[in-house]
Amino acid sequence: QVQLVESGGGLVQPGGSLRLSCAASGSISSINGMGWYRQGPRKERELVAFITVDSRTVYADSVKGRFTLSRDNAKNTVYLQMNSLKPEDTAVYYCGFRGSWGQGTQVTVSS
Repeated sequence: QVQLVESGGGLVQPGGSLRLSCAASGSISSINGMGWYRQGPRKERELVAFITVDSRTVYADSVKGRFTLSRDNAKNTVYLQMNSLKPEDTAVYYCGFRGSWGQGTQVTVSS
């Protein structure tokens, strides 16, 4: 069983930045496979970025060049640095790993 706790959401103006964190706990040997997902208003949950089993990072086309996923293996934590935010990035952002989900953190991009 894995527990995931996200933090770092909030309200930001278009063009602004936010950094999300997701800390995993439980029986974990590697955080490969951990990723960020989001669900906007009246939309289905979609992939934002994740770490592949061979430690590559994959991004959704909509966030490439603006979002960066980084990791701290010692803390079993991944981060999502979000720059140049747009109103369409407004969503609840979830951390997902091995079938478990965090509680989600709201990101609102609005002037």
